[in-house]
Amino acid sequence: MTLGLVVVEVCDRNSLASLSLEDLEADDPEVAVLRTNCLLTCNLCRAVPYAMVNGKNVYAKTKLQCLDLVKKAVTEEIKAFWDD
Repeated sequence: MTLGLVVVEVCDRNSLASLSLEDLEADDPEVAVLRTNCLLTCNLCRAVPYAMVNGKNVYAKTKLQCLDLVKKAVTEEIKAFWDD
């Protein structure tokens, strides 16, 4: 794993962590997935599937909805980097 333009962080205790997030790295070399044991957002983490994309909260009601939003956020972050 290398640190890319976009860092996706997920807490091991969050339900989103059960998905294969490393596929994001395989799909785009600009993405790095970091799994941690805590992101210090316990109330949000316990309530919904959740991740941080370049430090921004991304969450949804279901794991698959959240994964879709994470993918969109990754795309937006990469686009913003190259457009600047």
